[in-house]
Amino acid sequence: QVQLVESGGGLVQAGGSLRLSCAASRIIFSIHAMGWYRQAPGKQRELVAGISSRGSTNYADSVKGRFTISRDNAKNTVYLLMNSLTLEDTAVYYCNTGAYYGGSYYSGDYWGQGTQVTVSS
Repeated sequence: QVQLVESGGGLVQAGGSLRLSCAASRIIFSIHAMGWYRQAPGKQRELVAGISSRGSTNYADSVKGRFTISRDNAKNTVYLLMNSLTLEDTAVYYCNTGAYYGGSYYSGDYWGQGTQVTVSS
């Protein structure tokens, strides 16, 4: 079964930065689209960013210009660089493997366990 393991979350002050990593195993990583989602308390899980197997990307409007998704196929890892963090970015962040077409990312069946990001004032 596919395994996705997130890391890099933590506590950061508003305006700061964090880089999340998601290591994938038991998957031919290079041919799969990958995505980052987040879920804040009391809210639905939402797409943050997706990346196709070829490196095309899409972002939620709320993070455009601040977050960057990237991938390293040699390391079977997808990253999410988060800059200019705000209190509204506080959430559990999840990695997902899915599909990318028409310029959009669509979630698949496999999820990581999540990593907590907390932004303080």
